[in-house]
Amino acid sequence: KLYKNGFEDIHSHAFNGTKLNQLILKDNKNLRWIHNDALRGATGPDVLDISSTALESLPSYGLEAIQVLNAMSSYSLKRLPPLDKFSSLLEAVLTYPSHCCAFRNLRTEKQNSLLSIFDSFSKECESTMRKPTNEIFYRDYSYNTSPRSVEKNTYLFAKDEETSPYSYSAVFDDSEMTGFDFEYDFCQPKILTCTPEPDAFNPCEDILGYSFLRVLIWFINILAIAGNFTVLLVLITSHYKLTVPRFLMCNLSFADFCMGLYLLLIASVDAQTSGQYYNHAIDWQTGSGCSTAGFFTVFASELSVYTLTVITIERWHTITYAMQLDRKLRLRHAVPIMLGGWIFSILIAVLPLLGVSSYMKVSICLPMDIETGLSQAYILLILVLNVVAFIVICACYIKIYIAVQNPELVAANKDTKVAKRMAILIFTDFTCMAPISFFAISAAFKVPLITVTNSKILLVLFYPVNSCANPFLYAIFTKAFRRDFFLLMSKLGCCKSRAELYRMNYFSAYTSNAKNGSSAPGPSKASQALLLLSALEK
Repeated sequence: KLYKNGFEDIHSHAFNGTKLNQLILKDNKNLRWIHNDALRGATGPDVLDISSTALESLPSYGLEAIQVLNAMSSYSLKRLPPLDKFSSLLEAVLTYPSHCCAFRNLRTEKQNSLLSIFDSFSKECESTMRKPTNEIFYRDYSYNTSPRSVEKNTYLFAKDEETSPYSYSAVFDDSEMTGFDFEYDFCQPKILTCTPEPDAFNPCEDILGYSFLRVLIWFINILAIAGNFTVLLVLITSHYKLTVPRFLMCNLSFADFCMGLYLLLIASVDAQTSGQYYNHAIDWQTGSGCSTAGFFTVFASELSVYTLTVITIERWHTITYAMQLDRKLRLRHAVPIMLGGWIFSILIAVLPLLGVSSYMKVSICLPMDIETGLSQAYILLILVLNVVAFIVICACYIKIYIAVQNPELVAANKDTKVAKRMAILIFTDFTCMAPISFFAISAAFKVPLITVTNSKILLVLFYPVNSCANPFLYAIFTKAFRRDFFLLMSKLGCCKSRAELYRMNYFSAYTSNAKNGSSAPGPSKASQALLLLSALEK
């Protein structure tokens, strides 16, 4: 027993020639390093206790004999050695639940191996338990460990395998039977126990859980990043005047670009830790990486919803007050409105870093911690605001459609086209917000209707829908964007003929509008509204 000493490391061959039943190193708070060969030359130990130490790793040699590992309150031990080193382990008391996932998988592999080999021997187990006591003998191991005593393990052995009525040495090679005792290992198999058990927020799985999500998330994040980066590049480099719609579209593209970065970060870490996330879970979820990812996704989500709402209100305002130029929304009005959105989004994203909820709760770095009343109120506030934003968006588009739906002035195909465009915009918003909000609100009231594993499907398939669709619905599919895109490409020496065609069309439309504006009487409110709507939706 070497507990409560002041040493900081243990050197190579420190226990050479020693028979170790128990190696108790607990409460050595300055112990940070054990040499990989510290146990070389020693026999054992059966029990290793490193509780309340500052060890960052275990030695790679000498772990094969350990049957009990106690590593409670060893917060620096974030990674385990290769699992095949723990060939005799029966009990593990650890600090982090994720490490028990490693032993759970190890236990499953061992049990499946035994069952596949000895599936036909179930009757032999029954006969073993009925054998007379004069034909068996007992062998037991006993040991004590902190913080609790482990009961004696007693098991049966046949006195002479050659005379055993169920001899199986002829069925398997000696190499397969080495170290295996039929009655104990199969009839009374050893069960590896590990605590603390993983909870519902951190199940034993990789970050994304499902294999198909691992493929889909790459496609989705590349689409979001490429689409929104293209929109930002074209809008920023355009030589046309920066209008309110362009300014708002820049903000929306930046928000959705940040969402793409979040998905890229999650996908990259998942690819790096695939199959061994239990060894990286603590570093990832408590480190700066997960905090950065969480900040990106909350900031991007809230800024995107806020900007979508402002864009929709701006469209409604432009059409409703088309004849009142003094009430037109100008850039000097849009800038402070969006500044407020940025401040709000940053504040919401920073709160989990300050202790209001937390990004560390789950591997996908979303603020799912609702342990305190303040954290619960924080989650509910976000969800309610998103639902209100969706209702406002729907209401504005309904008002817009009613304003331009005039059979006397609008052709049927144009009316249908406008309605379809609005329906697509509302549907993408609903697809993104509805499932997330529904399940999140139930979870916020501590009545979860979906597991964390299944919530990852929502994360990949529904959560980023807007981030992927927005650059196409609000920019790339519009004539104005295509004009700016080809003009930019012409500067790089590409698509010069298409760029020239767009220049000619723009000049013709401009001169035609100028003539109509000087000679024709002012248009009606409905036709002016339709003209403005068409310009916005093209």
